[in-house]
Amino acid sequence: MVALPALLRADLSVDHDAYGEQIRRLTGSGCDGVVVNGSLGEYQTLTDEERARLVRTAVGAAGHGSRVMAGVSAYGSAEARRWAEHAADAGAGSVLCLPPNAYRADGEAVRAHYAEVARAGLPVVAYNNPYDTRTDLTPALLGELYAAESIVAVKEFSGDVRRAYEIAETAPGLDLLVGADDVLLELALAGAVGWIAGVPNTFPDACATLYRAAVTGDLDTALPLYRTLHPLLRWDSKPEFVQAIKVSMDVAGLYGGPCRPPRSPLPAAADTTVRALTEKLVAEGLA
Repeated sequence: MVALPALLRADLSVDHDAYGEQIRRLTGSGCDGVVVNGSLGEYQTLTDEERARLVRTAVGAAGHGSRVMAGVSAYGSAEARRWAEHAADAGAGSVLCLPPNAYRADGEAVRAHYAEVARAGLPVVAYNNPYDTRTDLTPALLGELYAAESIVAVKEFSGDVRRAYEIAETAPGLDLLVGADDVLLELALAGAVGWIAGVPNTFPDACATLYRAAVTGDLDTALPLYRTLHPLLRWDSKPEFVQAIKVSMDVAGLYGGPCRPPRSPLPAAADTTVRALTEKLVAEGLA
């Protein structure tokens, strides 16, 4: 599932035509679906109308709602549930939700938050990003959420690949999804059954090949490809990941475009690095 950036015109308005075109390109290149209005999608800067329309655009472009996971993260539980209900009405197949992200929530608040979102009726994927939310969805807490039927999966972004084994022990049946591009192979070998990814926006065919080789244990294919892609994959774990992926798309002849403030363009050194990495991969035939 490819996490989509918000594709913005020069005036920072949303380009829904480009958005739909990117979705059709991805689903036609071996990717199983898309994630809308996630962190890469700059959901915090979108208006309600923009955010709602992007879900509808994605469902229409993907061809089937099962290919669309809608981000429903919000400061309030009622607002997150409202976005989940909108996703259901728009035909999306699942939702992705951070824990309460206005403060460092305790276990009771986290459990109540996900229970509220689950009431919308769509499968809920928890998003564990303790760096941005300061709330860690530990294996034990994930086990409680899964037992309460509040979540069906977790997008694991802690970077600690050891957690895969503890999650499997604590919550058998909970789907583990790779949440950071630069730990794909490690988590795939540890039992992950999905990947919510950013870099496939630029290199969908290569990333789809890498993912399928990784989850089937085909290391002869996966390991050299992973090593080739890893210098770019690791940008998904940096604070400037949104800008980096958009720059990479631009270099590859796609359209990444600008970000909305407060995100500013990449500093010159980072921009040069991302451009060089992308140009190298394009020259090697990965685009």
